[in-house]
Amino acid sequence: MAVSALALYNSACHALAQARTLIEVKDIADRAAALKEYGRLAQDRTLEIDAAELRILAERRLGQILAASPKNAGARGIGKSGIPLENPTLAEMGIDKKLSFRAQRLASITERAIAARIASWREQAERGTARITTDILRAGDKKERRAAREAELADKILALPDKKYAVILADPEWRFGPYSRETGMDRAADNHYPTSATEMIAARPVAEIAAPDCVLFLWATAPMLPHALHVMQAWGFEYRSHVIWHKERIGTGYWFRNEHELLFVGTRGTVPAPAMGTQWGSLRASPRTAHSEKPDWQYELIESYFPNLPKIELNARRRRDGWDTWGLDAPPHDPETGEVMEAAE
Repeated sequence: MAVSALALYNSACHALAQARTLIEVKDIADRAAALKEYGRLAQDRTLEIDAAELRILAERRLGQILAASPKNAGARGIGKSGIPLENPTLAEMGIDKKLSFRAQRLASITERAIAARIASWREQAERGTARITTDILRAGDKKERRAAREAELADKILALPDKKYAVILADPEWRFGPYSRETGMDRAADNHYPTSATEMIAARPVAEIAAPDCVLFLWATAPMLPHALHVMQAWGFEYRSHVIWHKERIGTGYWFRNEHELLFVGTRGTVPAPAMGTQWGSLRASPRTAHSEKPDWQYELIESYFPNLPKIELNARRRRDGWDTWGLDAPPHDPETGEVMEAAE
């Protein structure tokens, strides 16, 4: 029976290399899942790990096909109900929103980064220090996942869109070191998401996606004020003003316990300021929510000032109608409805 399982595994690997449609790839993913379960029952850990890796690669291929041709036009095959289908929906192929979301996230990771993740996971699984999972996005401990996501972020630094924007909103992953990296890292931003050095952020080609006349809204905490002004200048913008966000909750700090963040405004070219009497106040109070999450009024402010200009949010964690997004955590869309897909637990 082990020989037959190995033959099935080799056949599935070959089939994945040749697969071109969602139905073909989904079938391979299902075969990999069955092989993984067989390996578990047979206590064949190597087969179980190989099958899990095959499933991961099949899901990544699903995401690539969804990104290239969401409706997979011309696909024919047998649906999950066993009925022959032509141009089936994702649901008819057994691809639910959770799988679609995970597949698109996998597809967004570069070849180098995904290979590094799989290699690290395999090494731990073979040693017996990691469970044999097909959700590589959640594999490993927090430190390892953060390191992997930092590598992915580095790969995406230059992967900005070609389109030009007249409004850019950015919330960079600032790196602010504690007094001691031995005792203070539990409160550092690095413990929540990958951070980057200021020079890495400043080197991003944001100027290349900015229209000749463009406005930049740039978030920063009080200690990062000089860094934010440096980045603004490096991106080709001249500082104009800023808004203070009062979080209605006291935090940490060295000189003062911080209760606010700063939203800087800079321009390049000729950008009209709001008409007299329509300007917002420079102090906005709203409760702090999740770590690093920004208030909805940021969109309302910008949209009231520039309702018609093309907009993009960098380092986005959610999507808003009328905005393009870029960043490691920018959410994918449902390929059939175009709606934003939230992360599945």
